[in-house]
Amino acid sequence: MIPTLAHYIDLIAKIVEVIGVLIMFVGLFFAFYRGIRSSSGFSHDTYVEIRQTVGKSILLGLEVLIAADIMATVVTEPTLRSILVLGFIVLIRTFLSLSLQVELEGRFPWQSKQSTTKKSSPNSVEKN
Repeated sequence: MIPTLAHYIDLIAKIVEVIGVLIMFVGLFFAFYRGIRSSSGFSHDTYVEIRQTVGKSILLGLEVLIAADIMATVVTEPTLRSILVLGFIVLIRTFLSLSLQVELEGRFPWQSKQSTTKKSSPNSVEKN
């Protein structure tokens, strides 16, 4: 029973990995479709929109790939090496996700939107 369950969990992990890659792949084409459809020419706004959409699809794909790695590690024999490999993979993908999120939103996830608004307008005066 356990080997059969491990086989199915491994199969599900591989399917989730494929889904993660497809999210990034389809997101790339969706970004270009949206960018071309939204404007008649290639302007700075088109570039920013394509970049934002591609970044969001990569971010979502990385999150799905992290979930797949965790699932795949559950079915393997828990050795120090496999745990270290998973740790490094999750660390790298988490760093990439955090970097992308900061790049897309201009703030860290734990910062509120109000704190970045106040910092972005230094000439604004607060009313008491």
